[in-house]
Amino acid sequence: MSWITARRRHRVAGYAVVPLGLAAIGVMYATLTGPGSQAAASAPGPAQQGIAQGRYLFVQSCSSCHGIDAQGTSQAPSLVGAGAAAVDFQMSTGRMPGKEQGAEMERKPPVFSPQQIFQIASYVASLGGGPAVPTAAQASTSGANVGLGQQLFAENCAACHNIVGAGGALTYGKYAPALQASTPVQIYEAMQTGPEAMPVFGDGAITPSEKRDVIAYVTGTRAEPNPGGLSLGRVGPVTEGLVAWIGGLGLLVAAALWITAKRREES
Repeated sequence: MSWITARRRHRVAGYAVVPLGLAAIGVMYATLTGPGSQAAASAPGPAQQGIAQGRYLFVQSCSSCHGIDAQGTSQAPSLVGAGAAAVDFQMSTGRMPGKEQGAEMERKPPVFSPQQIFQIASYVASLGGGPAVPTAAQASTSGANVGLGQQLFAENCAACHNIVGAGGALTYGKYAPALQASTPVQIYEAMQTGPEAMPVFGDGAITPSEKRDVIAYVTGTRAEPNPGGLSLGRVGPVTEGLVAWIGGLGLLVAAALWITAKRREES
């Protein structure tokens, strides 16, 4: 120990400490920034790869209307802040990409695969803001209150979508689509994002639990029987009245023709 102390006090020791310290720092830096660490840092993860692929698909198929950076144009709105749920709803229902102005309201077979839709939605979500795509568990109807769902649907949705979700006409040539083909996730997304003329029902207006109640009611009506006979599309009293009027008038005309023919035969 006295030998080390003596060497440490030597005047040359002070000069030797500096290069030794620099060498140690160099070794540490080389270890941290070597080829393996550089590859790990530069290699994008699955999320970044999905966003990059989503941007590529967006530029190829969506930028002509929404802008190269989704900033919007005179033909279509900005998607910055729209969120992944809005993209997933519009594309999974085939409303987007739109073929022509006004055709975006029509439900069609989707153009892209679920994976491609997820990638484009991830890219739009990376621009900031907006609700995320709900999971199947979030939109599950397990344990939902169907009675409360019917009440909420009647108060907030039936005026446009009809009490059983059969759809209906709106002003200015628009219409509320039928909900028979909508999946639970798509119904949840529609309430989150308010597509087209539909208002947004945030969690403050209709809680996530209540959204599941609404979904349970809408999906439950699809399996209900028609105790009155022919459903006539379940679109309400207008169709029923029209059928009754045409049917009743037809019976009157047929009766008048039969009576006239009968009298001619008797004469």
